[in-house]
Amino acid sequence: MTKIKKNLMRDPVEGKIAGVCAGLAKHFGWELWVVRIVAITALILASKITLTAYIIAWIVLDKAPEGGSSNAEPTTLREETRIERTNDGRTIEVKTKVWEAGKPPAEALKDIQATFADMENSVRKMEEYVTSSEFRVRQEINRL
Repeated sequence: MTKIKKNLMRDPVEGKIAGVCAGLAKHFGWELWVVRIVAITALILASKITLTAYIIAWIVLDKAPEGGSSNAEPTTLREETRIERTNDGRTIEVKTKVWEAGKPPAEALKDIQATFADMENSVRKMEEYVTSSEFRVRQEINRL
């Protein structure tokens, strides 16, 4: 597994206020809701420190590019997270822990099974056409 070096950036597209929590979640490969719960808990328990740190992060961190937030490669490949690549070029990030970003294994398996079912249906249609009399007639017409 290779690690991709990526700078910590705010993600205002996914974020609610300034995108600091979204940027942290994306950088560390965690679920966004976990980072938000930790931030809200820290805000309740230590409001001055947390609020100051959030405002400093808002000012200091660069804004992430607008286009690269949704369907891009994962920003950080954690060793605990498995990346599965399908034949059609899609990547499925399967999480092994609750707080990691990605799909749960059961959901990833359903996606892979659906992909295989679609491919099987396509192969069946091709086989049906190739073994049909219509295909043989078209072959004969093309030879003329």
